Amino acid sequence: MQNRPFQQVDVFTTTPYLGNPVAVVLDGSGISDAAMAGLARWTNLSETTFVLPPTDAGRAAGADYRLRIFTPGMELPFAGHPTLGSCHAWLAHTGSQQSRIVQECGVGLVQVARTQEAGLQRLAFAAPPCQRSEPAPALLAHIAAALGLHSTQIRAAQLLDNGPVWLGLLLDSAQTVLALTPDHARLQNLGVKVGVCSTSIASEATNLIADVDAEPALTVRAFAAPIGVNEDPVTGSVNASLAQWLIAEGLAPERYVAAQGECLGRAGRVYVERDASGQVWVGGASVTCVSGMLNL
Repeated sequence: MQNRPFQQVDVFTTTPYLGNPVAVVLDGSGISDAAMAGLARWTNLSETTFVLPPTDAGRAAGADYRLRIFTPGMELPFAGHPTLGSCHAWLAHTGSQQSRIVQECGVGLVQVARTQEAGLQRLAFAAPPCQRSEPAPALLAHIAAALGLHSTQIRAAQLLDNGPVWLGLLLDSAQTVLALTPDHARLQNLGVKVGVCSTSIASEATNLIADVDAEPALTVRAFAAPIGVNEDPVTGSVNASLAQWLIAEGLAPERYVAAQGECLGRAGRVYVERDASGQVWVGGASVTCVSGMLNL
């Protein structure tokens, strides 16, 4: 065991303890898979990450570091808020001022952009490609029952795969989203992670949302009992795949803010934008809550 630099970062918030925390071990070299998984269970956060040197292939392709991402129950090939929180921690630890960062992880290379606006730093990741398909009617019926939904409350549904696989549900109202009381044991038995959302687009002015106090265009919740997290406070991967789906289908504008976490006492704000090339970027602010050394 040795002392290793460590940070706990709150993501998708400018106010500590109102976003989604991630534990970041900034020197993951020499730690066994079992020890990584054990620490993830011990922190009991939705994700714990380990920063490592890039592989030779990753370095040759421009990677700045490699990231391994663990939930309390498994390792993930990619996750959004751990990507942003780990990049925030890496930048603070190294003192780097670069505006583009390349992370190597299970899905390959992920681009992260760093911007400064009105004194506020935001990081955004380039959403990995998303594969979409129609869910089987029987699966959709089982999920609806586990969530306590009537079929008339579901406007649209898609299976979304950008590394993690989510069943995306577009519901009829924010009130429906916020009132959900899922049967998490049933969702765990079904083995499906579910991202639910509703849109509240009142006018074309929604396309111009840019400031931190803007009214969100989407209300989002994420239920992930199959990986040991009943409800994730604020979720980058599900917001990315929902954005890729909804924007492509004309169900959301190309630039908007999503709100997530209200039912858990959080106030996450996720900034989404599809650029001129069609790339979807998902980001927000982050703040360091814990900084020190970890004995591992």
